[in-house]
Amino acid sequence: MNTSGMARRVDDLGRIVLPVEMRRLIGIRPGDAMDVSVAGGAIVLRKVEARCVLCGRSGDDLQPFRGKPVCPDCVGELRHGALPRT
Repeated sequence: MNTSGMARRVDDLGRIVLPVEMRRLIGIRPGDAMDVSVAGGAIVLRKVEARCVLCGRSGDDLQPFRGKPVCPDCVGELRHGALPRT
């Protein structure tokens, strides 16, 4: 496991502050969603990135389709009936 050498204390509400260097490295901005999980006895934080529910592509150009994010390519295929039904 890699460590950064940056220790942070947990406050009374269970919060920690992520060092600005780490936030910049990963591209975490105020308001970003983070996934919190446990793996092998460690707490793992991952930035939640919106992905197309059909092809998995990420990006800022996702459009909602029935409440789910869909990329422009898949939207085009949906319009033309090219996607198979599951």
